[in-house]
Amino acid sequence: MTVVGRTAVATLPDFRLESGYVFDEITIAYETFGTLNADRSNAVLVEHALTGDAHVTSGVAEPATAEHPGSFAPGWWEDLVGPGRHIDTNEFFVVCTNALGGCNGTTGPTSTHPDGLPYGSRFPSVTIRDMVNAELALADELGIDTWHAVVGGSMGGARALEFAAQAPARVGRLTVLAAPAYSDADHIAWAHTQIRAIELDPDFCGGDYQALGRFPEAGLGIARQIAHLTYRCDAELNSRFSNALQHPKPVHVDDTYYSIQSYLDHQARKLVNRFDAQSYRILTQALRDHDVRRGRSTDLAEALAGITAEVQVLSITSDRLYTPRHVATLAEALPGSPTPVSIESWAGHDGFLTEAAQIGPHVTGFLTAV
Repeated sequence: MTVVGRTAVATLPDFRLESGYVFDEITIAYETFGTLNADRSNAVLVEHALTGDAHVTSGVAEPATAEHPGSFAPGWWEDLVGPGRHIDTNEFFVVCTNALGGCNGTTGPTSTHPDGLPYGSRFPSVTIRDMVNAELALADELGIDTWHAVVGGSMGGARALEFAAQAPARVGRLTVLAAPAYSDADHIAWAHTQIRAIELDPDFCGGDYQALGRFPEAGLGIARQIAHLTYRCDAELNSRFSNALQHPKPVHVDDTYYSIQSYLDHQARKLVNRFDAQSYRILTQALRDHDVRRGRSTDLAEALAGITAEVQVLSITSDRLYTPRHVATLAEALPGSPTPVSIESWAGHDGFLTEAAQIGPHVTGFLTAV
């Protein structure tokens, strides 16, 4: 089977969630890069973060100079995944899916309900485990019994960890980057404020804004601003912006307007222009409820004891969302207690995306070790 730079959608019938809700069918959008070898042993599943999608890489060596550059837009982990890169698509068959509940091709709140209207408020809550079960069903469709590796950062790391716990025999190697074993009070609090910002927007309409031709732009924008402050490090923000005023300031702003405000407003606009508010709410709830211990054991080591994959765990030194302490707690409880790798960065949590030059060699060495 040879699949190179393929974008596809799989349809999975009768899909049951942990809650008991059953979809007549779901769609899973995914992209693949590279070639699946004869014994199907070189497949790597890459898991995206909260607002990511299946487009992990362009799939070409130089997207900016490609013959049709519009067809080869850089992916969200372009510096890590691709031909000749750290996760080398000349060697590995890389698969990246869009998470269940998302808004980029996989069934989510903007999808059409059997009655012809958007799901909207009727879209059920999903869990990280539901997302993994959808990917297990997709692996069956692709004929992949065992992944050479499952790799993910942030929410993608939570998914990767749950994948190895849910189906240990199907994961050979596991890389968890900047992700915890479970959400603690601080994580839950940050999620709560983001969700409430969306829900309190008058244009949210209980989640049915799409059917009414409305959109909670302000609420989603504020949610993104709250989240972004957890993604970056205070030292970095102070270095970049200090208490400098923004010039020129927007015409609609009468009050003092700081550069950091302009930056946050810019981040809000970027997300509002590409992401659905109800999907953001659904995925944030799923990550808020992430707890690999659930239904297994209250003791973390016992809950993780069934994982048979070789495991690599990485943290970002300045991460104030999923701190090195959270990552160390996970590593200590994993079978064999692998020593976590600490990536030096002042980019904060977003270092899992921006520090490919540091992260890459660790991942390459782990995936290719004999």
